[in-house]
Amino acid sequence: MRRTASRAAGAVAHSDGDPADQGGTGTDATAPVPAAAGAPPAARQAAYQQDELRTEFRFQLPRGYVDESGTVHRDGVMRLSTARDELLPLRDVRVQENPAFLSVVLLGRVITRLGTLPMVHDGIVENMFASDLAFLQDFYRQINAEGHTRAAVECPHCAESFEVELGGSRLGES
Repeated sequence: MRRTASRAAGAVAHSDGDPADQGGTGTDATAPVPAAAGAPPAARQAAYQQDELRTEFRFQLPRGYVDESGTVHRDGVMRLSTARDELLPLRDVRVQENPAFLSVVLLGRVITRLGTLPMVHDGIVENMFASDLAFLQDFYRQINAEGHTRAAVECPHCAESFEVELGGSRLGES
C-alpha cells in the first residue's frame, strides 16, 4: 500500500514544545493528573497536557536510508499503529507468500516522515539497511506495546537502577 504525501503530512502530532516531543518519549498514561477544578488557568492547562495521548514519536536511524540521488535520510517520525494498520497487510499478496514481509508493509504504513522524502512507503522500507530495519522493528514494538521508548536498566558495576531512552538514540549511545 502506498500513502500519499498529503495523508502523511496530515497525521496529528501533539508537539507543543514539550521537551518529551524532542526525545521520542511519550506522556506516561499512568501518571496522575492533578485536580484542575479550582486551579489557576496555567495549572488547568498543565493538567490537560498531561492527559493528552501522544501519537507520534521521533527516531533517528543508525545508518540511514540512502535514496536514488545518494542523500542519506536518518531523522523520522513513526505514529502509533491502529488495528487497521496491523490487519490490512495480511491481505497483501507479498505477505501471504512470505510472512517475513509483514513488518516491511506495516512499517511502510506507520512511518510518517523520513528525512526530506516526500512520502514513505513499503518500497522505501524494503530498501533500508538490515540494521535500520531491526531498529525500526524494535522501535515499533516499544511505542505500540509499552507506550514509551524508555527501558529500566541496572548498572552492572554499582547495581543502581535507572531508565535509558531508546528512541532517537544512536547506536552506542546511552
